[in-house]
Amino acid sequence: MTTTHTYDVTVEWTGNLGPGTDSYRTFSRDHEVLADGKAGIAASSDPAFRGDPTRWNPEELLVASVAQCHMLWYLHLCADGGVTVVDYEDHAHGVMTMDESGGGGQITEVVLRPEVTVADASMVEKARSLHGGVHALCFIARSVNFPITHAPVIRVQDN
Repeated sequence: MTTTHTYDVTVEWTGNLGPGTDSYRTFSRDHEVLADGKAGIAASSDPAFRGDPTRWNPEELLVASVAQCHMLWYLHLCADGGVTVVDYEDHAHGVMTMDESGGGGQITEVVLRPEVTVADASMVEKARSLHGGVHALCFIARSVNFPITHAPVIRVQDN
C-alpha cells in the first residue's frame, strides 16, 4: 500500500496598488504564504526583481526548505545513532544562476553550513559522518535537481 502526504498552502497576492498589473512597474510583488491554522509568511519577489527586501522571497524559502529538511533528518539520525545534539544552527547558502537571455534562472547549488554542538567529544566523528546519509532520506533534497553540499562544524558542549 502506498502512503501519501499532502500539503496545502495558499499564496495570496497583496500587491495590487490600484491599477493591478497594468504594466510591469505598477504593481507590488507582495504576497502572503498561508496555511490553515498557521501564521502567514509575508513574502515578495527578490529585490532584484522589484520585490520588497523586508519580506521572504521564493528563493529564500526554497533554501530554507532544504536546510530545514536536512536538519530534521539529521537530528533523527543522531537520536537513532546515539549522538546527543544540544544545539544546531545552519547558515545555508543558495545560488541562483540566470540564463543568458535574462528571462529566467534556476537554483544551481545550495551549501548547508550546519554548526552542531554535541554533548560529548566521543560523539564528534559520528556526528560529522551522519550528515552524509541525510540526502538519501530528505524529501526536499530528493526532489530538487541541483547539488546540495554540506560543510558541517561540530563542537562539543562546554561543561
